[in-house]
Amino acid sequence: MNNKVTGVFWWSVFVTLAVVIWGAVAPDNFGSIIGNVRSFLTSNFGWYYLLIVSLFLIVCIALGLSKYGKIKLGSPDSKPDYSTPTWFAMLFSAGMGTGLVFWGAAEPISHFMTSTPEGVETGTNTAARDALRYTFFHWGLHAWGIYGIVALALAYFKFRHGKPGLISATLSPVLGKKAEGPIGKIIDIIAIFATVVGVATTLGLGAIQINGGLSFLTGISKSFGTQVIIIVIVTILFMISAWSGLSKGIKILSNANLGLATLLLLVVLFVGPTVYILNMFVDTLGSYIQNLPHMSFRLSPLNEENRGWIDSWTIYYWAWWIAWSPFVGLFIARVSKGRSIREFVFGVLFVPAIVSMLWFAVFGTSAIDVQQKGLVSLQNLPTENVLFGTLQQFPMGTIAIIVGLCLIGTFFITSADSATFVLGMQSTNGSLNPSSNVKLTWGFLQAAVALVLLYSGGETALTNLQNMLILAAFPFSIIMILMTASLIKALGKDYKQVKQGNKTKKVS
Repeated sequence: MNNKVTGVFWWSVFVTLAVVIWGAVAPDNFGSIIGNVRSFLTSNFGWYYLLIVSLFLIVCIALGLSKYGKIKLGSPDSKPDYSTPTWFAMLFSAGMGTGLVFWGAAEPISHFMTSTPEGVETGTNTAARDALRYTFFHWGLHAWGIYGIVALALAYFKFRHGKPGLISATLSPVLGKKAEGPIGKIIDIIAIFATVVGVATTLGLGAIQINGGLSFLTGISKSFGTQVIIIVIVTILFMISAWSGLSKGIKILSNANLGLATLLLLVVLFVGPTVYILNMFVDTLGSYIQNLPHMSFRLSPLNEENRGWIDSWTIYYWAWWIAWSPFVGLFIARVSKGRSIREFVFGVLFVPAIVSMLWFAVFGTSAIDVQQKGLVSLQNLPTENVLFGTLQQFPMGTIAIIVGLCLIGTFFITSADSATFVLGMQSTNGSLNPSSNVKLTWGFLQAAVALVLLYSGGETALTNLQNMLILAAFPFSIIMILMTASLIKALGKDYKQVKQGNKTKKVS
């Protein structure tokens, strides 16, 4: 396939550079405006986010259970390119990445000690249960439902119908020829920009936490200058990985991620309060399933404090996953050729979600246990240091912190590496082998956006990252609705044709 750059590439680069220049030249104005836009979107469109994200999850499950489940993402005799364990590792590494480590202990502690999801008293047993349940909710099925619907549409149209690996190409059943014209190009530019912002946010989180971990261990100052150095080093590393190609770089790093994550998980599970962790995991899993409808549609319009919590956490997370979905969806689609829709849906939805929940049960429960025993006041630590403050309480805590920092680094590189590949695909008409120069251009721009968001945010850099994410996600959420309708329409038409063909064979 032609891997030359298109007009979509140049317009996307222009838009991204404009944002970088704006944030660098007028950081206060930039931060103020994106903060105001975030407030407007969360206040007026919270209902919209809750409805559409639940819709995506329901559609994914329905397709997996439906008569379409046996349809392969490819020809009837196609085989998967990757083994199932490697496939799971690639899903997990690309889909969650640095955020899982950043929030592993920090989110449950925040819900437990700072502001509880449903307004109960902080520090109580009820607060502990709610903290873990809502963390499961934010990182569970809904997140993977968002990824799943985008990935399924892309894989289906790419490998079943031979369409380019572009977001716009999935919309031909509902837009017709317009999907190939200016409207389609605008859609692809929106998808690229959402991807850049989503990944840049993760790079920013990674830089903040690596800086925090180094400061925790060695006393190195936490500053924008240090974060610049971290992002530059990691950018060089992931560009080297991107240069080596998908099969080499991303596969090796994904397996390294899985190994390091498993090592850290098992160490904390068995060195920490093992029985308490397992009890909380099982109990919270049951509570999550039982309360899933309530949490999915909860807005608390009559309780201002609870509504503020939902805006700050649930709406933020739904926007984060939506912003990541063009990147993760394209990547998942690329590595899922040859799998049936049923295998794809339940592999993408349930395996990573359960692993994520286990992760939060281990690190979140350990942090809650440390807090309950009064070993350290974790809620008083900076968000990026809560994990390190927890690990320090265990035997060989320093070694565990070093492993944690290495894990953040490999997740950091994997996410950015995968994103450069996906951005290259989107800006070269869906080429499965975008040129190295295109990938390097996107690697540089991702790093630049991350640095601008950190710079313009100053002391509130984390908030700035979140604000930009919510802003970028909104337009792409509308595209996702169209993708869902397009996929359902195409599946229905294909199924009728296959069924008619089978009848013809029987008659003949």
